[in-house]
Amino acid sequence: MPHAHHDSRRRQIARAVFDLISERGMEGATLREAATRAGVSLGAVQRCFSTKEEMVVFVMDHMNRQVSQRIRAALPDPADPEAAMETLEHTLAGILALDAPSQAETRVWLAFTAQAVHHPQLAALHREQYAALTDLLTLLLRTAHDRGQARPDLDIDAEADALLTLTDGLNVQLLLGHHTPDTARTALTRRINTLRPR
Repeated sequence: MPHAHHDSRRRQIARAVFDLISERGMEGATLREAATRAGVSLGAVQRCFSTKEEMVVFVMDHMNRQVSQRIRAALPDPADPEAAMETLEHTLAGILALDAPSQAETRVWLAFTAQAVHHPQLAALHREQYAALTDLLTLLLRTAHDRGQARPDLDIDAEADALLTLTDGLNVQLLLGHHTPDTARTALTRRINTLRPR
């Protein structure tokens, strides 16, 4: 039971830190502010996380799990091999900042990205996430290719990387107002359509 309580308290604090970073950036997520927002004592935060860096790494991992669960819940039937391209588009759309929850996630992700430039542990987590996502996109593209849903001349590895790069760029432009959710979604659909057989 103590271990379960500790994990529950860490998740409670992680949610508070996520909100702080989304609203104020990384500099707003101090241990003291995290305690206030989570409604716990500073000592409780320090028992869960010995440093701000440890707390931020936990929050990043916690957020990535939430994003993955949200994307999986919205996907077409993954057992349907005829839905590979639709699953690919849904997966990429799930990464985009198209509504308030995903915009908050993207603000936090970008704050983590900026921090990761100077933080090797965060940088390693970023690389792991990018690698896992690239593997998923590659699998979906390969399935679509094998089922005749994608162009026969498609360079699958290069395209998986390009799609990930596209979504990163769209997210920055969404947050800065260069794209709206509708225009970003249109840009993604247009790109996906170029992958289908002519």
